[in-house]
Amino acid sequence: MNFLEKKICEEGVVLSPTVLKVDSFLNHQIDPLFMKQIGCEIVKRYKDEKINKILTIESSGIAPAVFAGLELDVPVVFARKKKSLTLTDGLLTSRVYSFTKQEENEISVASKFLNAGERVLIIDDFLAHGEAALGLAELVKKADAHICGFGIVIEKSFQNGRQKLLDKGYRVESIARISEMSADGITFLKSEVLST
Repeated sequence: MNFLEKKICEEGVVLSPTVLKVDSFLNHQIDPLFMKQIGCEIVKRYKDEKINKILTIESSGIAPAVFAGLELDVPVVFARKKKSLTLTDGLLTSRVYSFTKQEENEISVASKFLNAGERVLIIDDFLAHGEAALGLAELVKKADAHICGFGIVIEKSFQNGRQKLLDKGYRVESIARISEMSADGITFLKSEVLST
């Protein structure tokens, strides 16, 4: 069991066979030292990719992305889900459906922050159906930048997000891959031994 799987077992709450609550360390309260470890693990997996930009989506992807950005010494850009009065011109946009919130959002990034030829690592907190990941990939493609891969904190491997990304030829690296969740516990796919 790796460091993240252990934390999920200790602090995660299974709300249903498809919904995992990890608000004590990832998507409400953030454990900075633990998040630094997550960022370093993602970077370790992509160390040879010459990444010069990280892209994520607000809000829960920001913390792991920032720690990975610190480790790589590269800027982190996050796609916004809500329109801003200051973000109006030169936008790259795509549409993303959230199964958790049961709504579709238009996500956007100022085009000046994603440039042609940049080598982009996309980071997010969860991978389930792959909608957010594909929406972020669309933004990178619109910028004529290169996707080095996806760094995922927690993957719900029983849903089809990974396969959608693999079918498009993308590399996917997930720190914890859950194969099943129930009130009785969480089952993880076997993963490589990670640093602790």
